[in-house]
Amino acid sequence: MKKYIIQYAMIIIGALISAISCNLFLIPNHFLSGGLTGIAIILHYLFDLPIGIQNIIFNIPILYIAYHFFGRLYFFNTILGTGLYSFFIDLTSFLTPYTPLHNNPMLSAIVAGVISGIGFGLILRANANTGGADVIAALIKKLYSYNIGTMIFALNCIIVLCGLCLFNFEVAIYTLIYMYIMGEVDNRIVTGFNKRKSIMIISDKSEQIAGLIMLELGRGVTLINGEGGYTHTKKKILYIVVNLTQLSKIKEIALNIDKKAFFIISNASEVNGKGFSYH
Repeated sequence: MKKYIIQYAMIIIGALISAISCNLFLIPNHFLSGGLTGIAIILHYLFDLPIGIQNIIFNIPILYIAYHFFGRLYFFNTILGTGLYSFFIDLTSFLTPYTPLHNNPMLSAIVAGVISGIGFGLILRANANTGGADVIAALIKKLYSYNIGTMIFALNCIIVLCGLCLFNFEVAIYTLIYMYIMGEVDNRIVTGFNKRKSIMIISDKSEQIAGLIMLELGRGVTLINGEGGYTHTKKKILYIVVNLTQLSKIKEIALNIDKKAFFIISNASEVNGKGFSYH
């Protein structure tokens, strides 16, 4: 029960934060947005139509994708996220005249990107979305394992290019800045700020290094059988996933044992398993 309370609280708070960001920074500066909300904003500028109601109508076909590919729970969360976001956009529309940064479009784009990224990131982290491009990006992630924030940014650029035909070039540039920052913050919220590193170590003393890593850091190590392509020498390759703070210690341990140890260090965007996602 506590899990669901936290999940739905994140959806509600995320939808409210994103809606406030839209009305305080996007609409007053005549910025665009991506996805179906971006289309709704364009029509709002042209015909003064309410953004929230449009967003709900446009997302009706998207609900089929949510139900067909992600199941009933995700379908329900899509309805909840889309409905709340649309409701909060129209509910907080009275904030538009009170924007604190109406004379500084660059700062508005940056602040809007950070705030919207936090809001949408909370919604996505709660396994929900606000419909439109979010569902399409989640589908692409499911099928091809691409990063959600990056996919949303790419899909949203299409809407901005369409908006260029109706609005000036400067607005499009500020909108792209806003969406890029939003995508980056979105990624951080969804994947977490606690970065992980995956490390491969090739050494003639791999088992000694592995033993000391497990003893001093308490971190699991995987030994993979390897063979040199030129010498055909058999070697044990170490594979380890660690927190960022443990990286320097791993290097210190390995180099103290074998100064010729070969390292491959890369970012691990998501880690699930004992010692990371659960204990």
